[in-house]
Amino acid sequence: MKILQIVPSISLIYGGPSQMVLGLAPALAKTGAEVTILTTDSNGDNGQKSLDVPLNIPIQQDGYQILYFRCAPFRRYKFSIDLLEWLKTNAKNFDIAHIHALFSPISSAAAIVCRQQKLPYILRPLGTLDPADLRKKKQLKQLYVALLERRNIENAAAIHFTSEQEAKISSRFGVNTNDLVIPLGVIPPNNNLEDARTKLSIPRDKTVILFMSRIDPKKGLELLIPALEKVLTAGFNFHFILAGTNPQDPIYEQKIKSRIENSQLKSRTTITGFVTGEAKIGLLQTADLFVLPSYYENFGIAVAEAMVAGVPVIISDQVHIYQQVLDSESGWVGTTDVESMVKLLTSALSNPQECQRRGLNAQKYALQNFSWDAIAQQVIQAYQEIINTP
Repeated sequence: MKILQIVPSISLIYGGPSQMVLGLAPALAKTGAEVTILTTDSNGDNGQKSLDVPLNIPIQQDGYQILYFRCAPFRRYKFSIDLLEWLKTNAKNFDIAHIHALFSPISSAAAIVCRQQKLPYILRPLGTLDPADLRKKKQLKQLYVALLERRNIENAAAIHFTSEQEAKISSRFGVNTNDLVIPLGVIPPNNNLEDARTKLSIPRDKTVILFMSRIDPKKGLELLIPALEKVLTAGFNFHFILAGTNPQDPIYEQKIKSRIENSQLKSRTTITGFVTGEAKIGLLQTADLFVLPSYYENFGIAVAEAMVAGVPVIISDQVHIYQQVLDSESGWVGTTDVESMVKLLTSALSNPQECQRRGLNAQKYALQNFSWDAIAQQVIQAYQEIINTP
């Protein structure tokens, strides 16, 4: 089976949802499939330099190949004429395309090319069909749907949702679709790294509460910070780690940092900035609790990463894997308000033994259900069914 994965960018700057193809591709390759990722050299929308990568030539890695194309024209919108020309010429050599992101010009154009070349394609919306997301730039998106995206959705072999909740609430603009619900995967961490407590000088008697995600208004930090202040006033002994950044919205990022700087949390908080690799794993292994009170989250890859590291999670019911967290007793789930977060934090901090139990549950569930190898088998089966259907 020859598979195309098409994604506007895999730069770290765009977060986990875009980068998931770097986990899926090698897992698919292990099944014997030939996998090619098509993407651009985009590395941010606010004047950042493009990715320093070879262009227009296959790069072999981890059993698959990746091709980067220059963003041109319309660099701001991650568009690439070269990518589309390559796809038009080579589509006949593949069995299926998996296109990641809607309302992205390169993804929309790629779907049109696939349709013209009679290559079946799957669309993964990355939460863009969530009613909350559709309210952003509503009129522009309505026009975009009318001109491009409705027809792309209508002709897709399937829509790939990463949770039942995402599929349930997503808009299809009156189109009947074949839904494919398959979660994202995570890689179990190496457990032999140095404890981040030592590096960050966090006392051993303090419970470590970790937020690790993009610093964005939808992530619920403006709920979490006042909730932490109230929990601190109630006498709980904890240290808060804020790990993340947002080069796309540095003004909001600075707003959050200033909020903490002028708060009683200042002496109880470490702000690390963006973390990856061993630094990221070290934080996950150090955390006693992971928090993400998002207003909407189509999957919550950071939550799954915390779970596989054995960290119990505190999330809102707008993180769409919340039902799995409840069913597996892997943490606590609340609503998107300050008092709910205070209640959950208080429950967790009051009972270390229960935290430990839920952390073990979280790790067990994640290893069984968020393994890339298991997910790749589900994806391959879906691909085969599509390819074999006239």
